Amino acid sequence: MADTPGDDRTLRGDATPLPDSHHVNVADAEAQFNELQRVLSIRSQQAASERTEQSSADHDLEKGEKREEGFDLRAYLTSSNEANDKAGIAHKHVGVTWENLQVDGIGGAGHKIYVKTFGQDVLGFWFTPIRILRSVLEIVVPAVRPQLPVTTILHPSSGLLKPGEMCLVLGCPGSGCTTFLKAIANQRKEYARITGDVRYAGIDAHEMDKYFKGEVVYNEEDDRHIATLTVAQTLNFALSLKTPGPKGRLPGMSRKEFDETVRDTLLWMLNISHTANTYVGDEFVRGVSGGERKRVSIGEMMATRAHVLCFDNSTRGLDASTALDFIKALRVMTDILGQTTFATLYQAGEGIYDLFDKVLVLDKGRQVYFGPPSEARAYFEGLGYKPLPRQSTPDYLTGCTDPNERQFAPGRSEADVPTTPEELEQAFLRSRFAGDMQSSLAKYKHTIEVDKSEQEMFRKAVMEDKKRGVSKRSPYTLGFTGQVKALVVRQFQMRLQDRFQLITSFGLSTVLAFVIGAAFYNLQLTSQGAFTRGSVIFAGLLTCALDTFGEMPVQMLGRPILHKQTGYALYRPAAVAIANTLSDIPFSALRILIYNVIIYFLSNLNRSAGGFFTFHLFIYMGFLTMQGFFRMFGNMCTNFDSAFRLATFFIPNMIQYAGYMIPVFQMKRWLFWIYYINPVSYAWVGCMENEFMRISFTCDGTAIVPRNPPGINKYPDGLGPNQVCTLFGATPGQDIVSGRNYIDLGYGLKVSDLWRRNFLVLLGFFFLFQLTQVLLIEYFPQYGGGSAVTIYAPEDAETKKLNAKLQDKKAARRGKSSKEIDEKAEEPEEDTTTRFYGKPFTWENVNYHVPVTGGVKRLLHDVFGYVKPGTMTALMGASGAGKTTCLDVLAQRKNIGVVSGTLLLDGKPLNLDFARNTAYAEQMDVHEGSATVREAMRFSAYLRQPVEVTKEEKDRYVEDMIEVLELQDLADALVFSLGVEARKRLTIGVELASRPSLLFLDEPTSGLDGQSAWNLVRFLRKLADHGQAILCTIHQPSSMLIQTFDKLLLLERGGETVYFGDIGPDCHILRDYFARHGAHCPPNVNPAEFMLDAIGAGLTPRIGDRDWKDHWLDSQEYQDVLAEIEKVKQGTSEHDGQPKKLTLYATPFWHQLRYVVQRNNLKLWRSPEYVFSRLFVHAFISLFVSLSFLQLGHGVRDLQYRVFGIFWATILPAIVMGQLEPMWILSRRIFIREASSRIYSPYVFAIGQLIGETPYSLLCAIVYWVLMVYPMGYGDGTAGVGGTFFQLLAIIFMELFGVSLGQFIGAISPSMQIAPLFNPFIIVVLSTFCGVTLPYPTMPSYWKWLYQLSPYTRIVSAMLSTELHGLTITCKPDEFIPFSPPSGQTCQQWANEFITGFGGYLANPNDTSDCRYCQYSVGDQFYTPLNIRYENRWRDVWILFAFAVFNFFATIVASRFLRYAKR
Repeated sequence: MADTPGDDRTLRGDATPLPDSHHVNVADAEAQFNELQRVLSIRSQQAASERTEQSSADHDLEKGEKREEGFDLRAYLTSSNEANDKAGIAHKHVGVTWENLQVDGIGGAGHKIYVKTFGQDVLGFWFTPIRILRSVLEIVVPAVRPQLPVTTILHPSSGLLKPGEMCLVLGCPGSGCTTFLKAIANQRKEYARITGDVRYAGIDAHEMDKYFKGEVVYNEEDDRHIATLTVAQTLNFALSLKTPGPKGRLPGMSRKEFDETVRDTLLWMLNISHTANTYVGDEFVRGVSGGERKRVSIGEMMATRAHVLCFDNSTRGLDASTALDFIKALRVMTDILGQTTFATLYQAGEGIYDLFDKVLVLDKGRQVYFGPPSEARAYFEGLGYKPLPRQSTPDYLTGCTDPNERQFAPGRSEADVPTTPEELEQAFLRSRFAGDMQSSLAKYKHTIEVDKSEQEMFRKAVMEDKKRGVSKRSPYTLGFTGQVKALVVRQFQMRLQDRFQLITSFGLSTVLAFVIGAAFYNLQLTSQGAFTRGSVIFAGLLTCALDTFGEMPVQMLGRPILHKQTGYALYRPAAVAIANTLSDIPFSALRILIYNVIIYFLSNLNRSAGGFFTFHLFIYMGFLTMQGFFRMFGNMCTNFDSAFRLATFFIPNMIQYAGYMIPVFQMKRWLFWIYYINPVSYAWVGCMENEFMRISFTCDGTAIVPRNPPGINKYPDGLGPNQVCTLFGATPGQDIVSGRNYIDLGYGLKVSDLWRRNFLVLLGFFFLFQLTQVLLIEYFPQYGGGSAVTIYAPEDAETKKLNAKLQDKKAARRGKSSKEIDEKAEEPEEDTTTRFYGKPFTWENVNYHVPVTGGVKRLLHDVFGYVKPGTMTALMGASGAGKTTCLDVLAQRKNIGVVSGTLLLDGKPLNLDFARNTAYAEQMDVHEGSATVREAMRFSAYLRQPVEVTKEEKDRYVEDMIEVLELQDLADALVFSLGVEARKRLTIGVELASRPSLLFLDEPTSGLDGQSAWNLVRFLRKLADHGQAILCTIHQPSSMLIQTFDKLLLLERGGETVYFGDIGPDCHILRDYFARHGAHCPPNVNPAEFMLDAIGAGLTPRIGDRDWKDHWLDSQEYQDVLAEIEKVKQGTSEHDGQPKKLTLYATPFWHQLRYVVQRNNLKLWRSPEYVFSRLFVHAFISLFVSLSFLQLGHGVRDLQYRVFGIFWATILPAIVMGQLEPMWILSRRIFIREASSRIYSPYVFAIGQLIGETPYSLLCAIVYWVLMVYPMGYGDGTAGVGGTFFQLLAIIFMELFGVSLGQFIGAISPSMQIAPLFNPFIIVVLSTFCGVTLPYPTMPSYWKWLYQLSPYTRIVSAMLSTELHGLTITCKPDEFIPFSPPSGQTCQQWANEFITGFGGYLANPNDTSDCRYCQYSVGDQFYTPLNIRYENRWRDVWILFAFAVFNFFATIVASRFLRYAKR
């Protein structure tokens, strides 16, 4: 075996003793443990004292505080273990064995999945009946079911891991490491088939999953947490559900004490005690740093106290020191507590590697090595691979499985060395390691079968952990009620801490109540107050019920966390459904009480305690029922668009069939059953019966026939003997109408049904929806995600040709050896497209201050440095030292805080074009998900390279970049389906496509395995050699990786410079500098990790008693840097000859618009769920409303229905807005990233969004119009067929108004959670004051300005006057109003003045008794009193268009000034 010095060892240079092939020496572990707990205390004290900003001068950093001194990790674990033994608490020791474990995934080899488009979805819709029939047939006759193609992800592998052992799983991306961990962790649902035998202490996988689910856990790579909980609350929650019962705790220790002890231990162990009261945060909520969030994930998993742990790349985002500290802590816990630990780690150093007992190497799902880590390197060298002494062992092992990276020993070649996964697997099976493993496995299985003590001890320990009363068969530690209680507490904390949401929901709800209450202010007990009472109850109920629509997306956003935590067996999924409802009640009850008080008393509904509380009870029950209804859809559907489709299937019916618009006895006989299954109808009927049973009306005004028109005094003022009251339930000759009779005859409602039917049915619906939620979430969970599948766009002629060319070049490369390729890479490219023209960049005295509560905090202090063309500079430091902050400041990406200092590019102050001439590859890979890799890079090239460069040249350059980034196989893959590594490469490619003069990268290797990180840095080196200037932050670099850079800028906490200068071959310049100040780096230690340890970045104390920043300020190197910066400034050209015109963007406005619109169109075409859902909803609502009002006649009631049919058009903006706002906000996230590079202007973004939506808006409007106008039988008035086309214009304008309003609300909203809160408020205000529910004559004078201002007024006026103008009205027999004239007069003589003044006609003018009066003779008589004029219809429709235009311009302005991107 070649002499292979380790990549990194312990701080003092002594190599960590290698474990033997089976187990780690306990004495060894305890020695490490002693060191760990010692340095941990010091490190925690440093962090805590630094955070408190050294408030007093006498505060000694090294002493820390008294509280920290008392923390002794080793003593805690050892004493707790001894105490447990004394108390007779059983240990859980679970050895894991797996034999012939094989995992198959869905999708055949070479099988490509193509993206669905809008066109395909529309066509597919017509085949839905056939698809349904086929699926029914497949259920009945399983033989006809097509067999899905499957691919083997993990080929048969075997092995064992005993309690107290750790196994490191290595492999290139795609080799099956994550699949192996998931299979071991019993997470089997997302795979097509898992075969083989996996046993845990002899218990099979099925039994383990059923009874001991929480004892085997998997820590995923992504950190998913509730952003608005603090770190301590997150851990407390996990602990509260996993606290052992009395038998599992020490005698006399309470649950609370146990939880606090374990929580504090975890916080100290993971060095995050200083973040205990900080929000966990996410992309939108500011919280702990990325590395700290990763440690919260680890802490949460450890809080479950499981004994088989699977960690998937859990050191991602941690710097090298913190990663090593974490693995050391894991090593000690595994030894002392007897856990069984599996981990995949990317970029693991030698120090980390040496801590494991076993290493498993996978190649394309095949087991190519399993055995002791100390012998793995020698094994692969023995196969014929070249020894690479400077490469760390984990990188060497994965490199041997990578066709692009592996190198053969001298005299060996592919011919005599196993290279394919199959050959490597066979070589391993023939090796002694496979034999040892098989014999150990057989021996261990035999021991477990004969001696069941370990298994019985495990079963006993699990039983003792359970709280009293929990079933023996339950996999949960806590009973169902306990789970619900813990979840209620968590939901409460979330709600209380999400202040913005609380204030917004309470604020908007109260304002809405005032609007509705004031619109129907002080209703009187007159005939006018009868209909409007029904209106205010309906408006109040509906606003409240439909407010719960926002529950659907919320249910979906919480799914990943639910999936993770139910995987940890913290709680049953059903507990979440119940806890959500219970925790919501205190907040919603108070909010709706305030809402109801305002509406009830402002509108003067019956003022009695019984009346109010019954009203409140029905409204609140309606709210809870509808909340359960929408949550049910949120749990049932896989994505928001399908839930949106389903919900809109029900909403129109719930509104239409509540009994308000159409009384139940007038509903179509084949549709009236909807009324009886509609929860809204029971709530509305209950409120109506409650109000009207308590009141009586006086018949007056417009309800009396005949009555005096203006200027006539012929008829009595009150109700005379020859006049009648037109109110439902009126008794001839009496002017008082009983409310009970009114609702009985007008709506068919019986007051006696209030409690015995309406309340009980509503309560039944509430429990039904709760039960449905529980069943859905428990037995049919929709977690989304699943296995990652790459989705492609179909090739066209051009891309087919380009892909063939790329594959040919790739094949040609493959034919050469790695050495030839490397030599070729060193040669300058002949093609000018890959030559870069970098410029020197210098920065001096850079300081950065940010506002914090109680003052200002400094994050960077007097940072100096420079980057020259052709060089690579690394920016390093501990977590929280300000690396990303420094990069943001230098790249001019900060928009909060104060930056001071001098930044010069090419010796000149930064100009207008700095942002677009430089490129910044950010850590968060934010891209337009529906574009392909090639399209994303082309978009960047078209808009960021100067317009003078031809399109062909830009295309050619992009193809070169695809090749250089090794993305040939993924050129047509859609961005949203890419893996972490490919997406990271794309981020760099998109930035390089601009051919920048300076390239910034933020942690480009984070989340990549060692091999990919090396490839990426080697690629960056190639760019630098071609003239590119590069500055990049980097995490966990290996000793080989750090040497690739020319210079290093090292920061310590507080943004202080520790070093800036050359690194040198074998890092000798850097090592000499540190050695001069007392920190000697041993030859076998990774210098990158050593210097972080030396300055006190990890858990280790810093070397020396003087701060390293002071060493730097006193050094000669510091003076040399200042001199070099002056030299760089002097050496730059004063001007570039021809002074070029400075522009903010590389391309003109129309050029930007063209490509932005093109991308938008493609995005919508590839988003069929979004576009087709919208079309489907338009078609469905229009069709269903039309079915209720099919082929309307010319009666008075039909006239009313024509009005309702038109009023439904006002629902269009509500549909569009709810769907469009999330889309807009997601697009804005991408725009914010692109705008920081000045790719295109905010005006182009806003215009492009509207243009993209317009074709689909037109299509939706036409479909809605066709299904509205013709089934209902519109166009019978004077306007005729031309009038129906005028209605189309009005609907198109309404659709555009909805789109522009939705985009405007999206533009002014900071997040997806906030935007929907505005919708109910806007819709209710616009529809209440448009003159339909509250007619213009009865509107209070102080609201009439809102009537004029509402766009809905315009569409209702224009469409109504067009439809009803000249429409002849003929009353049906039951629509005539009967009255008798005074004796001796004909009907005509008695009612003549009345008819002349108010319109209508008499069916029997010459009769002397039983006159039959019809209140309208022509449609115009209906709308004229409502302030509507036929002559104004064109004016009204263009005013509506003007509103849309205004929204559009407001959106552009909002896009320019409101970005909600604080950095």
